[in-house]
Amino acid sequence: MQTFLNGRFIPEAEAVVPITDRGFLYGDGLFETIRVQNSTPLWWSRHLARFQRGTELLRLKLPWPGTELHRFARELIATNALPDCILRLTVSRGSGARGYSIQGAASPTVAMTLHPLRPPPPSVRLATATIRVPAHDPLSAIKTANKLPQILARAEAEERGADEALLLNVEGDVAEAASSNVFWIRNGAVCTPPVSAGALAGVTREVVLELCRAHEVTTAEESIARSALFSTDAVFLTNGSQGIVPVAEIDAQRVKSSPLVAQLQEWLSAAEMAESQSPSA
Repeated sequence: MQTFLNGRFIPEAEAVVPITDRGFLYGDGLFETIRVQNSTPLWWSRHLARFQRGTELLRLKLPWPGTELHRFARELIATNALPDCILRLTVSRGSGARGYSIQGAASPTVAMTLHPLRPPPPSVRLATATIRVPAHDPLSAIKTANKLPQILARAEAEERGADEALLLNVEGDVAEAASSNVFWIRNGAVCTPPVSAGALAGVTREVVLELCRAHEVTTAEESIARSALFSTDAVFLTNGSQGIVPVAEIDAQRVKSSPLVAQLQEWLSAAEMAESQSPSA
């Protein structure tokens, strides 16, 4: 498998970074996980926009513009002959002096790797994590390289026999799942927590909300308590790798299902196909 590292295409075994890299030392970096379909990185412009918001927030200066990163991604996909896969774009601040100061760390590490695309499960079981995430935190809206709360939450969920973790914020409201955004359906409306609740500004989340509006389905971004999810018509997750996945259980308690979830899956699949065939993608 060929990888991309700092402007070079090299075998994965040769793609190494220094032990002084701040991504390794402090999680000082960002990443994007992008589904590739028909050799096209889906929703590239949306991912890039979030990535660039993250670099601005973290005061990271990329050595290449987005158009060059897109070219590198396309070349990596073609080199590995993987038209359907997962592309991970990672940037760290690179090496610098010991300590938290970013002074002197002026050469970011930029990497791209490809990974197998696994089919989504028919449904998932959630377990509510004991760890809480902050609300109103600007870092929650981007994909930083430090995901310890999500890692610990997923580990706890798996120890309890669940597939994924449900994360609440410090105010007790639903924020997100460990690697997904959370949605629910109530009286025909498709709802999700606002980003300010501690949720990632997910690309698929954004697309699903736009598809609902295009098909005249009411949407809402609102806070919800975990207990209130059981009185909804359905709960589902979204992420870039698996699309829309229904939730069957929360803490071993069944939740309702709705035919609207399957309809949303069809709309998203059609939108992804159109995106993969777009000349500008």
